Amino acid sequence: MPKNISTRDLGRTLTKQHKIAIAGVGALGAAAVAFSAVPSSAETVTSSSAPVPAAQVAYSGEQIKDVKGTITDQLAAQNVKLEAIATQKKAAAETAKQQAETAAKNAAAKKAAQERAAQQTASRSAQRLDVQPVAAKTYSNNLDGWIRESLDIMKSKGIPGSYYGLHRNIMRESSGNPNAINNWDINAINGIPSKGLLQVIPPTFKAYHVTGTSWNIYDPVANITAAANYAAHRYGSIDNVNSAY
Repeated sequence: MPKNISTRDLGRTLTKQHKIAIAGVGALGAAAVAFSAVPSSAETVTSSSAPVPAAQVAYSGEQIKDVKGTITDQLAAQNVKLEAIATQKKAAAETAKQQAETAAKNAAAKKAAQERAAQQTASRSAQRLDVQPVAAKTYSNNLDGWIRESLDIMKSKGIPGSYYGLHRNIMRESSGNPNAINNWDINAINGIPSKGLLQVIPPTFKAYHVTGTSWNIYDPVANITAAANYAAHRYGSIDNVNSAY
């Protein structure tokens, strides 16, 4: 210790410092006490107020009824809804399946019909290619040609007669003249003279005219065919006629 500092001065100095420290500590302690004594914002405590009793919770001892039944009913209703939805989905799927099957059948039938039509068209085309055009038959413009053409028509109509029977009766009736006319027999006297190769009167020609031939009584083929048709109805065939008929 330095000799120039006395014990008394030291004691006086420490005593002053201690007082300052003690005063600071006291101030801090008072502040702490005051802070702890301030009530919270939620409640204010005064010395005159009585303590607040704690809230009490009441518990009922009565048993909860119908809880199980209610839950069961809800589950049952939910199951019914789910089953209804599943049924609707199944029905919709079945309907879609049937529609798809029907569409497939219709498509198959349409395709088959188209194939048959194509085959028939191809077959007809092949048949047309196979059929060779037949040249129209021609006949000479004379007695032989007239008789032969008339025979072909008679055959197609089912009228009997032969080349010989036609030729024989033509030569007797008109000598082969298609414009021959009889102006002296009873028919002529009655105003309906016989005309043409086989000397046919107009009413007979009109009644036994054969379709496909001319309506001109002087036309050789029309005259022969009508006379042969009349002879077939009256005598069975022109071949059975050997005189005026």
